[in-house]
Amino acid sequence: MRIINYNKAKHLLCLALLFNVFNCFSQGRNYTWLLGYHSGFSSLEGRISFTQNSYNVLGEQRTIPFSATQGNISDESGNILMSSNGYFIADATGDTMFNGSGINPGPFAEDYKTYGFPLPYGNIILPMPDDTNKYVLFHLTLDYNSPLLAASEIFYSIVDISLNGGLGEVVSKNNIALTGSFGWSMAACKHANGRDWWIVALSDSGNVAYKFLLAPNTVQYVGSQNLQVPAFPIWAGQPTFSPDGEKFAFSHTQSIGSNQYLLDIRLFDFDRCTGTFSTKMYLAFGDSTGGFGVSFSPNSQYLYVSSFQQIYQFDTDTINIPASITIVAINDTFLSAPPVFYTNFHSMYLAANGKIYITSTNGVLDLHEMDYPDSAGTACTVNLHNIHLPCFNLHTVPNHPNYYLGCDTTQTSCPC
Repeated sequence: MRIINYNKAKHLLCLALLFNVFNCFSQGRNYTWLLGYHSGFSSLEGRISFTQNSYNVLGEQRTIPFSATQGNISDESGNILMSSNGYFIADATGDTMFNGSGINPGPFAEDYKTYGFPLPYGNIILPMPDDTNKYVLFHLTLDYNSPLLAASEIFYSIVDISLNGGLGEVVSKNNIALTGSFGWSMAACKHANGRDWWIVALSDSGNVAYKFLLAPNTVQYVGSQNLQVPAFPIWAGQPTFSPDGEKFAFSHTQSIGSNQYLLDIRLFDFDRCTGTFSTKMYLAFGDSTGGFGVSFSPNSQYLYVSSFQQIYQFDTDTINIPASITIVAINDTFLSAPPVFYTNFHSMYLAANGKIYITSTNGVLDLHEMDYPDSAGTACTVNLHNIHLPCFNLHTVPNHPNYYLGCDTTQTSCPC
């Protein structure tokens, strides 16, 4: 008879699950970050290719430029498959995919087709559940007729990557998932069944979440939820799920006077089975500039929020989260030249190597890098402007969800 030590087995299972979460960014789908916009100074673009523990910065010529909006996805080996800057869908060569132009119809798209959309997290690419050939791009554009310059539709387009010799073809374009008045950004999280996807868009005031479910060959709107947080038009930012899928956060900035801003952070628990948000923390405090960059650490414990001048850390696992706030970086007014622009803080990106990278509000030649996001306080080690780029890069960071988040076996109402 074999005797099992259940306490030891449970401990090993927990370690295995933790290992799976910590390494969820290292399996290929999110290995690429495309850099560069078409500027008058240079036509050179670039990319950063990541692995589990390293990265490589490359210069390249590419037809598709990027401003703040970037959806991209690679295959399981890390080879780029497609990307979108809001106006085009590009194939692996970096040029327009067959039938990939003219997404997001309307005058706003026409105005920004040269440089790419300026909307952070304005699109996202997800693999179609149970279909290895198809991918779904969720995307939005702004409506000039909206008094708040909001998005009036959530669109989705479908790519079959097996067509056109493996470079892909857009087989269905600009399908309307929902009509309303939305903020500028979207986020996605794997369903608890380990197969489907939750996609979340926020209202133009940032106080209502609109939820969609991507299931095999189906995009379904499943309803909205009032998040019970203040409404401050118009909302834009980086809505972000934690790597373990159990938390969701975004920030908002409101001017409260001359050179004074109110930076508020909205943190929620998330039920991957039901798609329900529960408020975990709402915190507003004064900041000299405001901002909206947001990222979780790989272990999902620490939340990082940036204003244009400072980066804040929150311990989301402690009882008194506001008491844990720590300033881990301050802009040192370094000038990235030429042209002469400050490398302050804009958007954040948790990359496949487990580090966080921070862009600037200007077109600059340098990125910031956080070495140890899982460490408390300044031990996270933010290296200011330490990565020099081969091209000018603006706000853009890829919108990469955790493609490898597995089934939640604790859920009985939505089993694997």
